[in-house]
Amino acid sequence: MPSFAIVDARIFDGNIWLDDHALIVEGGRVSAIVPKSALGAGIERRAAGGALIVPGFIDLQVNGGGGVMFDGDCGVEGLHKMCSAHARFGTTGLLPTLITDTREATAASIASGIEAARLGMPGFLGLHLEGPHLSLARKGAHDPSLIRPMDDDDIKALVSARAELPALMVTLAPENVTTDQVRVLVDAGIRVSLGHTDTTCETALAYAQAGATLVTHLFNAMSPLAHREPGVVGAALESGNLWAGIIADGVHVDPVAIGAALRGKRGPARIFAVTDAMSTIGTDLKSFTLNGRTIERRNGRLTLADGTLAGADIDMIGTLSYLHGTVQLPLEEALRMVGLYPAQAIGLDAAKGWLGAGSDADFVILDNDLNVVSTWIGGQAVHQAR
Repeated sequence: MPSFAIVDARIFDGNIWLDDHALIVEGGRVSAIVPKSALGAGIERRAAGGALIVPGFIDLQVNGGGGVMFDGDCGVEGLHKMCSAHARFGTTGLLPTLITDTREATAASIASGIEAARLGMPGFLGLHLEGPHLSLARKGAHDPSLIRPMDDDDIKALVSARAELPALMVTLAPENVTTDQVRVLVDAGIRVSLGHTDTTCETALAYAQAGATLVTHLFNAMSPLAHREPGVVGAALESGNLWAGIIADGVHVDPVAIGAALRGKRGPARIFAVTDAMSTIGTDLKSFTLNGRTIERRNGRLTLADGTLAGADIDMIGTLSYLHGTVQLPLEEALRMVGLYPAQAIGLDAAKGWLGAGSDADFVILDNDLNVVSTWIGGQAVHQAR
């Protein structure tokens, strides 16, 4: 694949802005970012067509998109539709996320993910299995009849899946999984996230000691931060080893709470953005089904008949705009929350979440109003706005 240079836009490399520079792409990677004046005469130059070049967005919690839900019937074609739908909104890498389902549906979903990995599907980073080993008290929209304790067969299936996937993340609750089971999963290279749990702060920190490194959608479906029992929220903010996803859509978490959490988070682990998106993204769907139950789409909310939130109706560029415009984060930090930090959270930051010599050529070109002009994965334009 011949090298080329993207020019005529400000470049954010994940750390600083570079003006009058060119992004040189070769073989699906960034070979260098150099002053435009240093470009050789023989290299192909491509005008960006926008104002900003930023690292591609990475979403670790994507239940669906393009009219498709990730479930036992999704298949490889469905995964491709999901990745393509989210690429329209700047997402260059995602973890399709399976909501609590049957053993059979889980096995079929894992098989689809393994095949997507084998094919090198653009945008596919691995899988996120959210359940079924959760807490009934904090089930959210998960089907309570399918929630259950983790057993030896589950562990064998997960360890086997991890061996064939580039990344595997599992959301679980201490109520249905032991610390010994967490250690087995972590030793196999699986990223363990605490979520949908009513456990105490002390217990959550003990699970972090056992190897859990993430928390799923901070504040939602977990024991809250109180003055005598800090809950999972308190553990997530206190532990420097727990990365925490958060849904920044104006529905799931108040912007004041987002700001307070960002100021209160102990590092080096950070809070990063997830969409928790459903099949509605990139479509005009008004409703869809989840485990046989109807989810209604109204005014930016997805809910069951009883009003329970069921995922989110937002994409990553919308999330970036919300973090920058409503939460009032500096654009640089908002960009890290949708790119660098999620890459770091699952150990993909050697090549993703930033731009520079040796990084993957996964980037988004934006206009000055933060609209997506084009999305690039591995140096290929996978979406271009009309």
